[in-house]
Amino acid sequence: MSGTLVIKRARTVPVDTRHLRQIARHLLVELLALEKFELGVRLVRAPEMTRINETFLQHEGATDVITFDYADHAARRTPHALHGELFICYDVAVSQAREFRTTWPREVVRYLVHGVLHLQGFDDHRPADRRKMKREENRLLRELTRCCAISKLAVRSVRRPA
Repeated sequence: MSGTLVIKRARTVPVDTRHLRQIARHLLVELLALEKFELGVRLVRAPEMTRINETFLQHEGATDVITFDYADHAARRTPHALHGELFICYDVAVSQAREFRTTWPREVVRYLVHGVLHLQGFDDHRPADRRKMKREENRLLRELTRCCAISKLAVRSVRRPA
């Protein structure tokens, strides 16, 4: 197995990146049995997510997760490999957690799983595909909840901008 996993966050996002890296690695290696991966995960605030969404997808406003697939055509046909980058919006996770009566760390992990599934070829544009993807997303999230302390993603203090 060879894999590169880079996780970065905006200074004001209160996420323990070490713990998120452990969760992501467990997802990629243990649950999905990926043999090769290059994955970047960036945790951003709503203004940056809005800029990315508008610049690259021509959609207005922030969204939960944006996935960029960097795999070449041949790599896309390799079932045990992926190469891409995820942008996860902390502010949307907080908002959605309130709406769905869950926690924002759980939402962040859901977005991680969702983005990785997109990199594996799952699609959510048609209702049947969306149901299939949601079932797999929920299954993986349950597995991660069993083995990883998702609540420990929250850190108490972060650097505030001056």
